[in-house]
Amino acid sequence: MIEVKNLTHIYSEDLPHQQKALEDVSFTAGDGEFVGIIGHTGSGKSTLLQHLNGLLKPKTGTIIVDGLDITDKKTSMIEVRKKVGLVFQYPEYQLFEETVAKDVAFGPKNLGLSQEEIDERVRQSITAVGLDYDAIKNMSPFELSGGQKRRVAIAGVIAMNPDVLILDEPTAGLNPKAHQDILNLVTGIHGQGNRTVILVSHNMNDIARICDRVLVMDKGRLAMNGTPKEVFAREEELKSMGLALPDAAEITSRLRKAGMNINEICLTIEEAAEEIAKVRK
Repeated sequence: MIEVKNLTHIYSEDLPHQQKALEDVSFTAGDGEFVGIIGHTGSGKSTLLQHLNGLLKPKTGTIIVDGLDITDKKTSMIEVRKKVGLVFQYPEYQLFEETVAKDVAFGPKNLGLSQEEIDERVRQSITAVGLDYDAIKNMSPFELSGGQKRRVAIAGVIAMNPDVLILDEPTAGLNPKAHQDILNLVTGIHGQGNRTVILVSHNMNDIARICDRVLVMDKGRLAMNGTPKEVFAREEELKSMGLALPDAAEITSRLRKAGMNINEICLTIEEAAEEIAKVRK
């Protein structure tokens, strides 16, 4: 479980251009929960993520992950990395080793594991992201396609075997097939064991379809916290924050405003088609 309590962060504090990036943010994410975070650019999403794995320390507030206070200055960053893995946006830009296997092994090596344990984690992680270990282990990461590079980067994080996996726009910049492949990969990783996954995305269709709960950030504050249906039912509030609805919710909202008797909040095209068919009958 992750418990975030009264988190506040200020950039450039006490300087003329200081900025309050987070203000009194509190929420919990339960064991095995899939949480989506949405918000307009500059809403505080990335700052929040960097607190969740200890890269940033808050001005005030605490973050407890499985009983470990990661905001405590005495807490070892190695212990934090064991519990929380963060996949940055465009993680393939952080690949640097001469082979795929060495790149994926970088994190586990820093945990002080035995070579045997490192090798096993590398093999398991590369396989888990849908790549052929024997075929690519000795290849340079830079010989791979964009989608493959991103899979290798994700493998490097899950090789740390974190309890919590955080992904910042993991499908950004990918073609539609690679986008869906990475999304399938993420949902597959979530289904393995009881790992909590936190996903930041601008794609409302993805958030609506795969998340158990949605957090909405606005101007550094947590504006909403609920199930996808609860959050996307608040259409006017979301649009006032510069956020869109999932396509299905937008279609059914317009039909409702045009006079069609649609009461259900539809999050997928399949749900929308079913609801429209009911009304038409």
